[in-house]
Amino acid sequence: MQSIKRIHYDEYSFDIWENVYEPAEDSFLFAENLDVPLGAKVLDVGTGCGLLAVLAAAKKGNVLALDLNPFAVRCAKHNSRLNNVQDKISFFQADLFTAFGESTEFDLITFNAPYLPGPQHEADSWIGRSWAGGPDGRQVIDRFISQAPLHLKHDGRILMMQSTLADENKTIRKFWEHNLSASVIAQCTLPFFETLTLVQAKVGFASSEKQIKG
Repeated sequence: MQSIKRIHYDEYSFDIWENVYEPAEDSFLFAENLDVPLGAKVLDVGTGCGLLAVLAAAKKGNVLALDLNPFAVRCAKHNSRLNNVQDKISFFQADLFTAFGESTEFDLITFNAPYLPGPQHEADSWIGRSWAGGPDGRQVIDRFISQAPLHLKHDGRILMMQSTLADENKTIRKFWEHNLSASVIAQCTLPFFETLTLVQAKVGFASSEKQIKG
């Protein structure tokens, strides 16, 4: 029998299945800063239990949620029904953007990336793939940055969560290399010299945003 843990965020409930990432500080920081325009076409990459997808749908976005993990896809579908937004979300099992053609574009792309550095074997399990980012934490991040701009509308935005352990300045530079301006728009300091950073990438800067450090 599958083990299920129920968590709550605001008025929403989420069942966390085995082999599915349980939302933590990074997920909640992301959720607190999730701004979804009415009717926006949203892609939630690495949806996990569907937390961000459900919140985006509740904010009146039209959401596509994907995950490489088949258990996560099924769990997220369940949670969309649990929160009565199943008619606003479509689900795919896919590795990043492989499910879409080059002409598929979005107003908002969200990604709580696997960003923790560690040995390659840590990504051998489904749950390990949700957080393990390879030796420098950037194995999936760099792939995402190279592909995401191709699927972003001209006035769209990318929101990506990572940690300072995976070098947020390098992330900002790589977005620049793909003709997108990027900055850190939210942070949360954790123990052991780690800070969670929510990076936004788009065309142009808001003057109040924190840009690349020195």
